[in-house]
Amino acid sequence: MFKVIQRSVGPASLSLLTFKVYASQKKDSPHKTCVRVNELSLYSVPEGQSKYVEEPRTQLEESISHLREYCKPYTSWCQEMYSQTEPKMQSLVQWGLDSYEYLQNAPPGFFPRLGVIGFAGIVGLLLARGSKIKKLVYPPGFMGLAASLYYPQQAIVFVQVSGEKLYDWGLRGYIVIEDLWKENFQKPGNVKNSPGNK
Repeated sequence: MFKVIQRSVGPASLSLLTFKVYASQKKDSPHKTCVRVNELSLYSVPEGQSKYVEEPRTQLEESISHLREYCKPYTSWCQEMYSQTEPKMQSLVQWGLDSYEYLQNAPPGFFPRLGVIGFAGIVGLLLARGSKIKKLVYPPGFMGLAASLYYPQQAIVFVQVSGEKLYDWGLRGYIVIEDLWKENFQKPGNVKNSPGNK
């Protein structure tokens, strides 16, 4: 190992030394003319024209090309779905981070209230045994009642907004049913059940 280091250090250390070289003209040599840069062979451009020739495609390249063409609709669909779902996922992640931060710095008394509201939901689930409709109505109803005891202002706002939405949905349903009724039962050519058709 010592010999290897010694041999490698020697030539490397010589490259760090500086030398001064003094050159003098020989008096006997004839005077030569200077050579221009473009006359040097290093800078000369070879004569003749080059032509680009494309190599023929191999079977592997052809099969990859066919696979790409086959997968192009699926990849474009995936990219479109990703571009549509990315903002929703980012907002969902942001909501989760905000909720986590809120739970880390929760106001005093928040967790006992949350426990009471959750317990009300469990009681509603226990009371709703046997009926699927009761299982859908009782737990959220009991939880809503418990939450409204602790947060009355938010409960009032929630009831107002949900009441307006329910009224809007009911009105839309009424309009749809009325249109269907008019289309199917009150056509002028529909005389199946008229009293004079017996």
